[in-house]
Amino acid sequence: MMSLIISINQKHTYYPSRLLDLADAPKEIYCLGNIRALKMPSIAVVGSRKASAQGMKYAHHFSKSLANKGLCIISGLAEGIDSAAHLGALESDNTLPTIAVCGTSLDKCYPSKNRALFEKIHQTGLLISEYPPGTTTKPFFFPQRNRLIAALSWGTLVVEAAIKSGSLITARCANELGREVFAIPNSISRLSSAGCHQLIKDGAKLTEKPSDILDELRF
Repeated sequence: MMSLIISINQKHTYYPSRLLDLADAPKEIYCLGNIRALKMPSIAVVGSRKASAQGMKYAHHFSKSLANKGLCIISGLAEGIDSAAHLGALESDNTLPTIAVCGTSLDKCYPSKNRALFEKIHQTGLLISEYPPGTTTKPFFFPQRNRLIAALSWGTLVVEAAIKSGSLITARCANELGREVFAIPNSISRLSSAGCHQLIKDGAKLTEKPSDILDELRF
């Protein structure tokens, strides 16, 4: 377990080779927590910041179930679906349950209300960022980090998302990288379902239960 922020460059043993699929792969990443999580098979679970209670329940359930099967859950530490995904993974029996890809340097926690979750992931999983400590946070950092979430993962599950959700950036990156994309359908009357429904129209796997993901990944 690492207790300090450490830098891993592209020649480091633990630098994830999957990141090299990106045309703009970071030359180094900064880590806080247990770097062995970078060697785990992983799935991204992402979605709306302004999630419904049902969406939060789905994110928690899928993440806990998939983590119990040995997958590391990757998300972005945001409010809503991301937080529920991390929490579900942390409640699993997996010893390296989750990775948070942060849109800030690791000497900050954003959003600040997720400080307790940040610390729990530090102790049990791993936090990573492409920005060195002391970096001033810019708005574009958050959509930028989505490409890292997609690249690190075997596939991306979008739980709940509107058409303009940042989660669709993650799904698009995953598709461009040849990763699997999964989406949970919901009521056609909900704006927060529209993004998932569009992904399914575009070829994402309609996902009703965790085994749909495990079967597709042959995990």
